Amino acid sequence: MAKVYNGWIMDLIKVKKVNETYNKIIAEPSLIMEMADFFTFDVPGAKFMPDYKNKVWDGKIRLLNTMTCLLYVGLNSYIEEFCKSRGYDLEYMENVNDDEFTYEEAESFIKKLKIPEKFESRDYQIEAFSHAVRKRRALLLSPTASGKSFIIYLIMRYYARRTLIIVPTTALVSQLSSDFADYGFDSDKYVHQIFSGQDKQSKKPITISTWQSIYKLPKEYYDSFDLVIGDEAHLFKAKSLVTIMSKLGNCKYRFGFTGTLDGTQTNKLVLEGLFGNVKRVTTTAELMKTKVVAQLSIKALVLDYPKETKLLNSKNDYPKEMDFICRIPERNKFLVNLALSLKGNTMMLFQFTDKHGKILYQLMKQTAPDRKIYYVDGDILGEERERIRKLVDTEDNSIIIASYGTFSTGTNIKNLHNVIFASPYKSMIKVLQSIGRGLRKSSTKTKATLYDISDDLTHKSRENITLNHFMERVNIYNQEKFDYKIFKITINN
Repeated sequence: MAKVYNGWIMDLIKVKKVNETYNKIIAEPSLIMEMADFFTFDVPGAKFMPDYKNKVWDGKIRLLNTMTCLLYVGLNSYIEEFCKSRGYDLEYMENVNDDEFTYEEAESFIKKLKIPEKFESRDYQIEAFSHAVRKRRALLLSPTASGKSFIIYLIMRYYARRTLIIVPTTALVSQLSSDFADYGFDSDKYVHQIFSGQDKQSKKPITISTWQSIYKLPKEYYDSFDLVIGDEAHLFKAKSLVTIMSKLGNCKYRFGFTGTLDGTQTNKLVLEGLFGNVKRVTTTAELMKTKVVAQLSIKALVLDYPKETKLLNSKNDYPKEMDFICRIPERNKFLVNLALSLKGNTMMLFQFTDKHGKILYQLMKQTAPDRKIYYVDGDILGEERERIRKLVDTEDNSIIIASYGTFSTGTNIKNLHNVIFASPYKSMIKVLQSIGRGLRKSSTKTKATLYDISDDLTHKSRENITLNHFMERVNIYNQEKFDYKIFKITINN
């Protein structure tokens, strides 16, 4: 029998939907506080943030607001976990049952779309599509080259409603619209593209936009959308994504797509709260096993330097070490010569534009004036990036020097044979997304090679910071079951 005190049912938690973004938790105040603690997490790296240092913020994120009692709709399964573990009763005040939609029904629907035969649907794509329709909202973990845009297309066509697709870069706006056209859709007629300078309003049923272009728009702008899809959802600035999804209070169908999560519980729960529970579509290792993607080989090249060079870096913190590495002439010459020595199309990824990317590009042009060499950073417009992408797919010996921010994520270049990490990175998401650039197969390519460049600037017993970051990347390679070999190369002054 339920415990009752002053009209409150002490061990009952009710969940009432306020809109498609938030639930209201109705319970005795002490239970609200207990649940709020359950949904409170430390933010990784908070101690380095200005608000924490200035004691304005305690470094925690609280998903349940104890003043409003609001919690993201996508966290229902965690509410159930909370109640079950503590023996509390749970009551949903609205229907939360799944819709009925079988794998066979999904197959039948796909056939009706008459998609060109070269885009034959794979089992895991059909399962992901049917799962999405059953759940009405989901965060789909879909690695590079798994056919994510195809799954997005199926969802979009199935619901046939006013749709907003949000992407992190201008290049993905154009590319996604182009992918839809490849599947037989009249993108020119039905898709409105928004990026910097483009009109935000359109009567077309499908809108594809960068989140940066629309997050400041008023709530009225979002009222007409019934379906929202977030592509590369892990890259959205958290505050901006929350702002957009909160304004989409009437939007019933919500799906986020990401190639990987960063492993932190905080980011995972925010994304699940806004879109729905994680559903792993497939893995990169499985895609390699079934030969859906190119077989990846990783050559980790550890550059070793003279004692004098190591001494110069011995007291540098991370920003200064990165600056130091970018300005080593012998290192840049090595990178250029490596790229020029490789067969097939090569992408070299850098972190800093002026002090590294542009220097590498100029050195590359001077060294090999007759080679086709392309340069991409944040100042290159989306249309030009799309033009370069398509050009490289038709070539067999070109080089792209690109910033991580522009070409490490989402960009689909099937005819890419080599990827070079010219700048060290430790972010799991950035590393895996960058690797993904080389995984797509083409008629002339079944294998790809990643050249992971790291720097051994160890002085006495002090290992340099970016060398430790390299070891973190090795941990990622082990976790993902990638094939890699480590080579030490001496760099002389």
